[in-house]
Amino acid sequence: MSKIFKCTALLIIAVLILLPSIGRAQNSSSNSMAEYKTKHGEIKDLTEYLIEAARNNDDLYAAFYSWKAALQRETSVSSLPDPRFSFAWFIQPVETRTGPQEFKYGLSQTLPWFGKLNLKGEQALRDADIKKAKFDALKLKIFYKVKTNYYDYAYLAQAIRITRENIELMKYLESVASSKYATSSGKYDGLIKTQVELGKLEDRLRSLEERKRPTVAKLLAAMNRPDGQSLPLPAFIPIMKIEADPQQLKKDFKEANPSLMALTHKINKEKLSVELAEKDYFPDFSFGVEYIQTGKSRSPNVTNENKDPVVAGMSINLPIWFDKQEAQLVEAQQKVKSASRERTGLERNLSADLELEIYRYEDAIRKVNLYRNSLTPKAEQSLAVSIEGFQSGTASSADLIDAERTLIEFQLVYYQSLAEQAKRVAAIEYLVGHEIPCTIHGSMLPHTAISPPVK
Repeated sequence: MSKIFKCTALLIIAVLILLPSIGRAQNSSSNSMAEYKTKHGEIKDLTEYLIEAARNNDDLYAAFYSWKAALQRETSVSSLPDPRFSFAWFIQPVETRTGPQEFKYGLSQTLPWFGKLNLKGEQALRDADIKKAKFDALKLKIFYKVKTNYYDYAYLAQAIRITRENIELMKYLESVASSKYATSSGKYDGLIKTQVELGKLEDRLRSLEERKRPTVAKLLAAMNRPDGQSLPLPAFIPIMKIEADPQQLKKDFKEANPSLMALTHKINKEKLSVELAEKDYFPDFSFGVEYIQTGKSRSPNVTNENKDPVVAGMSINLPIWFDKQEAQLVEAQQKVKSASRERTGLERNLSADLELEIYRYEDAIRKVNLYRNSLTPKAEQSLAVSIEGFQSGTASSADLIDAERTLIEFQLVYYQSLAEQAKRVAAIEYLVGHEIPCTIHGSMLPHTAISPPVK
């Protein structure tokens, strides 16, 4: 009876430790769904981390204010130049028939050639668009760092949990093997194998626990928090099914990726520079009026006496140095070609990166489904068979350890694949330039019921 009792207890502990209960799985799944803020799949604590990262990042603030400053430049460069007021004092008054000319006042206004001011304003707006795109790119980069570090931390939490559960099971197996050896019903090598496996699991747990500190440090750094703080372990890792068609994503990223958008605005800005350089072949106009203050005439009864002369005038600059205008035009044209080539090369590289990330995401989803629906359930069944064999004496402790080892490895690969698919979604969002609509599923492993054999 003692032997049967111990084997039955072993079975019950294995079921409780390795296989989550139906109620726990349902509650965890419902809670995980409740923690999502939007259909895009932002976890509550992750969303808070993203907001904090954006608020704490000085580079992001600098990029934001740089963009705001650039928006104001359009008004200044598209406005007319300030009018010029001039004053002249005749050191030696010029004697005229109506009297000596003593002072001269002037007011003039320069009018650039038609369309120049509009082009300069458009250039300033394109420059602001470039800074806005750089701001968006920096924000996406910050979010990508936070998400990838968060999902690494979430995987670490699951790895620690699984390892602890298997240590508890292995401790019980070690006690059973020790009891069998003490009563000469078990071999010594079975006891040694359980002790070795227990030592390996405890070493793995220590490594995982020590890994928490650098993992948290990376997440804190991504949020611009001081080092040395603690963060709660994430409760789960979601399965995110991308709703958008991958082919559509490959098309959309060309117009939404901030780095590509920045180069598109740069190309448009340089094209405006070409138009502006062409207009430099034409002169600018200046219109003005001058008032000359004249003293009292020394001769009586002079025509126009006490009337100060007013002079209206116009001037133009003469753009006769054609080599200079030609050089400016060629420079602007070459900059257009340079920006166009730069964008083409970046688009090609980003397209390849996006293709690779989509493959990695699909491969991770394939592994999630494989380990969730096939390999892990089979490993659980193998463990159940090993437990039954251990009870009946047809399986050794080594067989039980191998089954347990296979199950824990499959569980770790499953959660690693979960973290990988979540990180790949973050990478795709970083490349595409916006959040991707996703269907969110629970991350709990399915379980198979293991029942004690009927006696």
